[in-house]
Amino acid sequence: MWSLKVGYSALASSRIYWTRINSLSTDLVYFSVCAASPEEIPVIRVPRSTQNRIENVKQTRGRNNINTSKAGKLLIQSRNASLNQSAGYTHGKFDEPTLCSKGWKHKKSFGDYFTVNNIKSVAPFVFGSGQEEDIKKPVKTFHKLHISKELVETLERLNITHPTTVQLQTIPKVMRGHNILCAAETGSGKTLSYLLPIVHKLHVDNEIHEEGSPKIHAAVVVPSRELAEQVASVSRSLCAPLGMVTRTIGGGRGVGHIKGVFKQGVPDILVATPGALVKALRRRYLDLSHLSFLVVDEADTMFDPSFANMLEDILRHTEIASVPDETQGPVRKAQLLVVGATFPCGVGDVLNQVTDLGSMVVIKSKMLHFLMPHVKQTFLKQEHGGGAGGDAVLVFCNKASTVNWLGYSLEEMGVPHARLQGEMPAVVRAGIFHNFQKGTVNVLLCTDVASRGLDTSRVRLVVNYDFPESHTDYIHRAGRVGRAGGCEGGEVLSFVTHPWDVELVQKIELAARRRTTLPGMESEIREPRPVTVETEELR
Repeated sequence: MWSLKVGYSALASSRIYWTRINSLSTDLVYFSVCAASPEEIPVIRVPRSTQNRIENVKQTRGRNNINTSKAGKLLIQSRNASLNQSAGYTHGKFDEPTLCSKGWKHKKSFGDYFTVNNIKSVAPFVFGSGQEEDIKKPVKTFHKLHISKELVETLERLNITHPTTVQLQTIPKVMRGHNILCAAETGSGKTLSYLLPIVHKLHVDNEIHEEGSPKIHAAVVVPSRELAEQVASVSRSLCAPLGMVTRTIGGGRGVGHIKGVFKQGVPDILVATPGALVKALRRRYLDLSHLSFLVVDEADTMFDPSFANMLEDILRHTEIASVPDETQGPVRKAQLLVVGATFPCGVGDVLNQVTDLGSMVVIKSKMLHFLMPHVKQTFLKQEHGGGAGGDAVLVFCNKASTVNWLGYSLEEMGVPHARLQGEMPAVVRAGIFHNFQKGTVNVLLCTDVASRGLDTSRVRLVVNYDFPESHTDYIHRAGRVGRAGGCEGGEVLSFVTHPWDVELVQKIELAARRRTTLPGMESEIREPRPVTVETEELR
């Protein structure tokens, strides 16, 4: 075959002409130089795929090179400055932005990183942050929410003076007797949004227990022992000045412990894990027939298949009101308050068995499932996990074995830390998170047992040593910083190692660039499908 140089020089000495032959039956395009004799015809072959790529480059040149980085603060800050995106620029719905993490499945991407900067200094759920447009007359203090004077004074002693957005929306509805479905971002103050009206109404109604009666008036069901202790601690702070009692029961301590709790007397408010509450009901240590309030906290976990059967059992022991009028009078029924960040698809089927689903008031935060604009989030592509440091740090791992292994490594480096994971015995787990909250230790290695609902107000840095397995887990982990009443300037650092991690990161980056919610997150309660003959036979 002639080289291009030889073929070109032959033009000067021969009568030749160029032809282009497009063959539909082959992937090659032939460029032929035809001389006077057929033996002298040189052929240069160019693959069709190469030619198509050149055509595509010509068509898209200038179209993809949109300058998304302008003067002002950066939303996306990358190692490659050409991929930066200003806070003032938003991609359209059908735009396909070039992602910093586009090539992160390749081994050469190790060491690459990008940051989603915090573009706001105040959390969107804090009063005065500009997110209360849907509330016509914003309330600045708890006084005007008709909370009792004693409770307001207690809040002031705790340095809580302004209600968050979710509290402004939820408290009045609970006070009027409605069943509530509340979906709001982590750290937005959901615990107080249901505890305040419950404590207030129990105090005002002056609920008095009969001597020796196992009947209680308010129950809060949560997925973990640590969360139960935390909610109970908040409840005790509110109840103490009013002479009311809060107690907890949790799994892992045996039936004897549960029985001992009720021997001390029936509490005004009981905070329990579902397994412990079911055990107490089956042994008739308590009675839910006179319940005024049933709270299901962390609904996305509580309606998970691992808890759903126990939760259904609890609901069957409770008379749930269908309308607010049924929560009044001597023969009242219980208000149902379901609180969480997402609602799994089976929630409607379960709730429809105990109440009128259509009458429940749905309260949904405007920033639900968005990346929090006041929390800086950095993603680092690397081959192996790194270390963590700082004032108060949560380091998340996907497995208990990784928590232990990382703990041994920190011990060798002389870094004080604590570990918290689900395989630990209850006696060992007890107090670990409480000590971290008090500041006894500043680094806590943990699994997702510490990602749901726990108060981490002193945490400034969350490290995803293992990248979470879902967007839901990422939102809950990232929600450990930037909480209402917590430290400002919280950050999240995520180590990205595996190809499946990259796919999640790319979806997070795309949502950040487009200013949209993370994909695949549920926040709506769907009406259950009508029961057919076939489905009835399967029950």
